[in-house]
Amino acid sequence: MGGQQMSAKNSQKENNNVHFLSKTSDWETPQEFFNDLDKEFGFDVDVCALPHNAKCPAYLTPEIDALSVDWYDQDCDSASVFWMNPPYGRQIWKWVQKAWEESQKGATVVCLLPARTDTRWFHDYCLKHGTIRFIKGRLKFGGAKNAAPFPSMIVVFKNA
Repeated sequence: MGGQQMSAKNSQKENNNVHFLSKTSDWETPQEFFNDLDKEFGFDVDVCALPHNAKCPAYLTPEIDALSVDWYDQDCDSASVFWMNPPYGRQIWKWVQKAWEESQKGATVVCLLPARTDTRWFHDYCLKHGTIRFIKGRLKFGGAKNAAPFPSMIVVFKNA
C-alpha cells in the first residue's frame, strides 16, 4: 500500500509540473474571443504579433521590439486602441509595465494575461491601475489541443 501511495504522489507531482511547462511562451489569442473584444474596443494595433497570428491589420513584431518603441503618438490619434497578448514568460512584467506607460500617454491598451494574482506585476500595475475582467473557464489558445492549464484575465489600461 505504501508503494501505491508513493506512486500516486509521484504521479501528482508529475501532473503539477506539466501545468508550468510549455514549449512556447507565445499563446495565440482565440479568434472568436478576440472578435468579441474588438467589437467592444475597436483595436487599431496588435502590439505582440507575428505575421501568421496578427489580430489587427497593423501589428508590431519581435523584430520591431515593441518594448522599446512608442505605441501611442499624442500628435496623431490614428492609432489609440491597442491589443496586447504578450509572451507569457518571465519578462511578462515588462509588457504589463509598458502597457500601463502607454496608457499614461493617452492610449487604451487591452491585455490578455494569465491571472497570476500572486505576482508583483499584478499588484503594481493591474490591481492599481487597470480594469480587470477575470475570464470564466479556461481559454483554448490557437493551435492548442486542450484548454490552457491556467486561468486568464483581461486587463484594460486607460488614462481616464
